[in-house]
Amino acid sequence: MKSITLKITLVALAAALLGLGAGYVLFGKNKTSAPAASADSMATDNGAQIWTCSMHPQIRQSEPGDCALCGMDLIPLSTQSSDDPLVLQMTAEAVKLANIQTTTVGGKMEGKAKVISLSGKIQADERLAATQVAHVPGRIEKLFVSFKGERVEKGQKIAAIYAPDLITAQRELLEALKLEALSPGLLAAARTKLRYWKIDPTVIAAIEASGEIQETFILYADATGIVTNRSVAVGDYLSKGEPLFELMNLDQVWAIFDAYEEDLARIAIGDQIEFTTPAIPNKTFKAKVSFIDPMIDAQTRVAAIRTEIRNTNGKLKPEMLVSGALQKRTKSASKHLTVPKSAVLWTGKSSVVYVKVPEMDIPSFQFRVIELGENLGDYYQVTSGLTVGEEIVTYGNFTLDAAAQLNNQASMMNQRVKVKKEATGLVPNFQALVPEKFKKRLHEIAESYLTLKDALVETNAATATQAAEDFLQVLAKGKVKLTSPDALEFWTLQRNTLAENAAEITRSTDVEAQREAFGLISESLIVALDAFGQVGGALYVQYCPMAFNNEGADWLAKEEAIQNPYFGDKMMRCGVVKKTYQ
Repeated sequence: MKSITLKITLVALAAALLGLGAGYVLFGKNKTSAPAASADSMATDNGAQIWTCSMHPQIRQSEPGDCALCGMDLIPLSTQSSDDPLVLQMTAEAVKLANIQTTTVGGKMEGKAKVISLSGKIQADERLAATQVAHVPGRIEKLFVSFKGERVEKGQKIAAIYAPDLITAQRELLEALKLEALSPGLLAAARTKLRYWKIDPTVIAAIEASGEIQETFILYADATGIVTNRSVAVGDYLSKGEPLFELMNLDQVWAIFDAYEEDLARIAIGDQIEFTTPAIPNKTFKAKVSFIDPMIDAQTRVAAIRTEIRNTNGKLKPEMLVSGALQKRTKSASKHLTVPKSAVLWTGKSSVVYVKVPEMDIPSFQFRVIELGENLGDYYQVTSGLTVGEEIVTYGNFTLDAAAQLNNQASMMNQRVKVKKEATGLVPNFQALVPEKFKKRLHEIAESYLTLKDALVETNAATATQAAEDFLQVLAKGKVKLTSPDALEFWTLQRNTLAENAAEITRSTDVEAQREAFGLISESLIVALDAFGQVGGALYVQYCPMAFNNEGADWLAKEEAIQNPYFGDKMMRCGVVKKTYQ
């Protein structure tokens, strides 16, 4: 039994030694061959070098090795790395690997015309539709037009009809002719009766000259068009006014396009549309808008846009598919910058682009919230947030945004980045760049915020909901224009955070969830006051170290005495005054 135990021990020891040897072979070489730290590499407080991944900057460790996410060799983190939560930095190798492409705002991108792409069909002009009817009752003896699709010209013979009423009318005509000297009015009435039945005056004259009664008469087409429906056959007996054929004149047709509701404001009567159809390659047609449907289809959200076009050669046929483009230069096209659509991560009032930070040794890209104007085909107008000459990312921005999100920096899905108040360098100072009116507005927002704070002090979810709704109204009204793009971008980020979390409070009946959203509101409002200042009464920044499971949280108060909105009556006096806005 002892010998068996000894053998097992020896086997285990041999396996351990073999594993250590394999580990040295596999990882020892990699460890010694890691890149040497450069002079500008970042070190920790105790002097140790920090290593990171060029593709996943959230990976940071104190020794070289492989990235846990992609397996790439870690590289030394530069001392020039920014702590700004709005700026993402990547190595040149990572930028090349992600195929980041940029373009400069300005130049050829300014003054782009609005190009609206449209699709539709050729349709017959409904105004040129006609129905050929029998003007006199009778029996069809012969048809000169016999199938659908046949073209009929106005005045062309279409049928021969036997009409007893016409025989009677001819007899009346001949009798009236004999009594012309005694009653000229009777002869005129007999002629008028035949003309009323569409009998040609030359035929009437021939009857009078010959004195013979015709048994059949020829019907002539009243209009030009293509036969779209035949309603009679030889031998049919027709009543007066009964249809023989339906005709559609295709010498002029409609090109009807579908326009989405967001484009309707930029389409007007008289605008020219150029369109093509696959049925006639290498041919471009031009037509002007003659009608815009006043109703929008509830299902497709489009309205019909109608144009008219001559079609004497018959090449355009109903139901042909067409693709059109309407170019329209808006009045404001030259007043705003434009950016390619590929540069914008999401559309709306507040949209996101990444701006390359100039004069940086390490490629750096700033998260920037902009406001968009009109949709100009492949471009958007930019009403605020960018200036001429700035370089924006047009390809690879999703990669940048994903990296920023993983690194807990500002991103499309993570705009509520917590800014450390003790790192004063992270909060820019815009107080000299904003007007006093804006500072007063900021104080009004803070006053409304205090009502929300008092509701949470009382632990009253219903009152907090109403206070949050009032806060949203104050936040939305009376916007003051900021001329500094940086100030506007910074305020837009804070305002969005304020609005999103206030809306979250209105949707919740749980006071603890409301307090969590209130904490983010407090952070953004304090950051805004640090950056912009305010004009009004004193405000106190107070801090509770025990809020949110001892993470700590700030809030604003009008009185110096502590009234804790995160605990209410449970710990009303928990907190200290950190600073005061005079």
